[in-house]
Amino acid sequence: MIESCTVLELASVLAGPSVGQFFAELGATVIKVENPGTDGDVTRRWTLPHETLSDDRSAYFCCCNYGKQSVALDLRTERGQDVLHTLVTEADIVIANYRPGQAAALGADADTLRRINPALLYGHITGYGPDNPRPGYDAVIQAESGFMAMNGSADGPPTKMPVALMDVLAAHHLKEALLVGLLRRTQTGQGAYVPVSLMQAAVSGLANQATNYLNTGHVPQRMGSAHPNIAPYGTAYETADTPVVLAVGTDRQFAALCDVLGCPARAEEKRFATNAVRVQHREALDAVLRPRLAEQSADALLTALHQRGVPAGAVRTLPAVFNDPHAAAMTLETDDASHPAGLRQTTFGSVPELPALRPPPRYAADTRAVLRNRLGYDDTAITALLENGIIACG
Repeated sequence: MIESCTVLELASVLAGPSVGQFFAELGATVIKVENPGTDGDVTRRWTLPHETLSDDRSAYFCCCNYGKQSVALDLRTERGQDVLHTLVTEADIVIANYRPGQAAALGADADTLRRINPALLYGHITGYGPDNPRPGYDAVIQAESGFMAMNGSADGPPTKMPVALMDVLAAHHLKEALLVGLLRRTQTGQGAYVPVSLMQAAVSGLANQATNYLNTGHVPQRMGSAHPNIAPYGTAYETADTPVVLAVGTDRQFAALCDVLGCPARAEEKRFATNAVRVQHREALDAVLRPRLAEQSADALLTALHQRGVPAGAVRTLPAVFNDPHAAAMTLETDDASHPAGLRQTTFGSVPELPALRPPPRYAADTRAVLRNRLGYDDTAITALLENGIIACG
């Protein structure tokens, strides 16, 4: 798809590397430039309490680093910057997550790199925009963008979501922007500086909760898994064996739910007849549904609901999730059992036609090969860089 594209990833942790893997899945050559002063991406060492590393690829690192080459290059040195600048001459995209002002000291800022290669697309993820030097961290952005205030049970504290969703949202924004940039470049021949901030990505993800506030002044409150505009939608209900979630979005679906539960007359009651009144009488609705659902077997209930077109599903743990073929299709593994598993960043159907991705790279595994094959360095030059601490080799 974009096999001729070369991406330099000057980013670490989750958002930037997710974008890098996305382009690797599309067929691009992705070179992850890592810092010898930190032994590479910090997530290489973000392990679970019971996780034992056989190399420097933690489970966390593997979630967004498939398909890449790793080059260890000290950009604090003039010689290291020279190597980067030579790589940039043949690059199409740079992905960076430096704090504003930080990249210039490393010779890795957009202005410097785009002077070298005017056709370069420089994707820059920041916390709060290119003019704000404050570092951005997902948990803080979740708090400051309103997500934590809305998330959690009504009688509980503000709660962080269990994945770094602000990073994920920002990564998706940058993927879209860079694809648009590539399209524009085919028309104009010009590159671009493409900034994306975690904060703005988070605010855009507020979706209907934001417009509820902007249009009506309604300030969302914590309400567990319930939906402020729809009922019954999102709440987990106990059955005789497994919790289930209903996502009833229409009055027809609600009537079918009541029929399956053996109480069809409930759908005609004045307080439940439309979604608008169900939202107003949420507690009464909940009191009707809970005892009925508690009598049901989850499998039989879900089969009956699905047959009637009522959206519903069981609350699964991850072992059950990855028994589902939809989830299994999103995993990345190699034929070698010693290689760790990862997750795809793409879901569209053309990706499986591409060659299998290489596993996440060990730190500095490709430094020699990239310098020799892409830049033409001989063994003497590589050895000199290594001895002077400019590079590291795996």
